[in-house]
Amino acid sequence: MYNLHNSIIYYSMFQITAQGKTIICHEGENLRRVLLRNNIDLYNGQAKIINCRGIGTCGTCALEIEGLVSEANWKDQARRSLPPHSLDKNRRLACQTKVQGDLKLTKYDGFWGQGDNVVWTAE
Repeated sequence: MYNLHNSIIYYSMFQITAQGKTIICHEGENLRRVLLRNNIDLYNGQAKIINCRGIGTCGTCALEIEGLVSEANWKDQARRSLPPHSLDKNRRLACQTKVQGDLKLTKYDGFWGQGDNVVWTAE
């Protein structure tokens, strides 16, 4: 990729492991977009149809993330502070998260991914 001065811009590349797949993406990419582009089942049940399409209002793209990502913005924090979510759980909204390092992801059950039973893991 080139900038306005025809200089090469290098971006870091990171590995995301989710649902038994390994995905390569650029630093700063939106996690939800990366997962959907690579056919990862991000949503549970009817949430595949009924979700906010990435604006951070529904909370159905919640995942447990192991690895380096952007700090939680106000939308992520606000949505996860409301039931059925809880800020106590180590979950983040994929739509409000930017990749900043290698990641291992886990998806839990429940319409919003708020449950305690694992749907899929990184492996």
